Amino acid sequence: MCGICGIFGTKIEKSVMDKMMAIQHHRGPDANGSFFSPNGSASLGHNRLSIIDLSNSGAQPMCDVSGRFWLVFNGEIYNYLELKSELTDYPYHGHSDTEVILAAYERWGEACMDHFIGMFAFLLWDEQEQLLFAARDRFGVKPLYYAQSGGVLYIASEIKAIREAGFFSQPDTQTWATYLTTGLHDHSSFTFWEGIQALPGGHCLTWQNGQINERCWYDLAERIEPGSDLRSHEDVEKEYLALLEDSVRMRFRSDVPVGINLSGGLDSSTLLYLVQQIQGAQSDVAAFTFVTGDPNYDETPWVEKMLASTHHPLILCELHPEEVPSLARSVQQLQDEPFGGLPTLAYARLFEIARSKGVIVLLDGQGMDEQWAGYSYYRGNLNNATPIVQGINESFVRPECLNPEFARLARPFQPAQPFHDNLSNMQYRDLCHTKIPRALRFNDRISMRASTELREPFLDHRLVELALRQPQQRKINPTAGKLFLRQLIKSRLPASVTEAPKRPLQTPQREWLRGILRPWAEEQIEIGLQNQRWLIPEMVRAEQKRFYVGESDNSFYIWQWINLGLCQKT
Repeated sequence: MCGICGIFGTKIEKSVMDKMMAIQHHRGPDANGSFFSPNGSASLGHNRLSIIDLSNSGAQPMCDVSGRFWLVFNGEIYNYLELKSELTDYPYHGHSDTEVILAAYERWGEACMDHFIGMFAFLLWDEQEQLLFAARDRFGVKPLYYAQSGGVLYIASEIKAIREAGFFSQPDTQTWATYLTTGLHDHSSFTFWEGIQALPGGHCLTWQNGQINERCWYDLAERIEPGSDLRSHEDVEKEYLALLEDSVRMRFRSDVPVGINLSGGLDSSTLLYLVQQIQGAQSDVAAFTFVTGDPNYDETPWVEKMLASTHHPLILCELHPEEVPSLARSVQQLQDEPFGGLPTLAYARLFEIARSKGVIVLLDGQGMDEQWAGYSYYRGNLNNATPIVQGINESFVRPECLNPEFARLARPFQPAQPFHDNLSNMQYRDLCHTKIPRALRFNDRISMRASTELREPFLDHRLVELALRQPQQRKINPTAGKLFLRQLIKSRLPASVTEAPKRPLQTPQREWLRGILRPWAEEQIEIGLQNQRWLIPEMVRAEQKRFYVGESDNSFYIWQWINLGLCQKT
């Protein structure tokens, strides 16, 4: 787990590469390394967070035995041991998964990615061909950004590293307009900075002689046919459970301590059950959950019930309202783009505490709702082809408070609908364009801010593909979602867990913003109003008052405006 960066097409001063690595230091505080092509055409930088093979043989940039291929890599190839046993002709010098990428690339070329189970973003420089190959994992768990100017390519794990290299960039008004009118945070290749692009999940690019070629190497829609798995429920359950166990088992491969993030919901309960199956009933893997002191949003009773008959220590990670202003400023500095409010801050606190306890790797349950149609809006829109952006209605934003000329800059959001049924199209949208890309960006930054690694076992592509092939009746009925998962786990967990209603993981955001945090919220919104002409001040202030007196229970647009103010300071 690391930070990576590179500049291609011009001779780069070491001081510039040092700046890029320094600003990504949080992503890898254990070691730094760099490579400069002898002819000055390429440079690579790496910040190392040591997870697998803690010795110097795992250091990066890493080259193959011939010196032709140079690699910097962020992420984990979880099946590296299986691949290593297959790629036996490579002269390995250590025990890291990084070397396995080099071995796989030498054997299969760009097709090596089809063999990987994992999360990854990497830059692989071919010194002989003077060619860069860069790639990002299937769902974009690990980030990669790039910009090009005058034939020179800048590329890094985080936007700030590209800007630190001297790429001047203004806020992208179209992306901001889209966000403020629709609520859309992340989709496709657009970022909130002009000229800086995100390489989408499941995409790769090559650069040679100043020319970029980007392509999609993994499209979920091409890998599945919804409803095509007509096997018996028992056969599917057997395969899915085996894949679940394999996915979690692989994600415990680590040379540093591993913990788990728990809420009181079905997904976390399933994760805990799998950990128990794999680690054994005596497992003492630490469990972390965040709390805010508000009983209306407290998952502790559910988590304690889950852990009652186990040996897992529970570590409560508290977020207090007086911590929010400084924590929000710190998190914004590392997000580079708007983030998701108090839940993101509470999660950031969790990673800080995990790191302070010596736990460097954490697992969580992201992805089950999208696989098995767990959100209520999946059931409410089965016959409605109109997409709901990120699972919210347009009423959650306030486009009428925007300057009309600015609002018209918003890009239309029309995600592909590759399937015949609306449910599968909504699942595809959420997995590939809205909810998962947004959550993964938030979570990558807050985990790496604390120099910790977050692993997502339920986003294993094998699980996602199998789930989306199932017929609709295995996923939902008019009153419930995740039917298959509930039935699978029913005999393995207490009924109080499997039959518990779906509860969104929330914080008292609206209560705090109306109460103790109101002065701070007003200050941030005023900063945004003073520094941008995007909003109509009198309309914004009128909507604020409506929110503060309880005429609106929606705090989404309030946080958008707060975020606008926070971004002026970073």
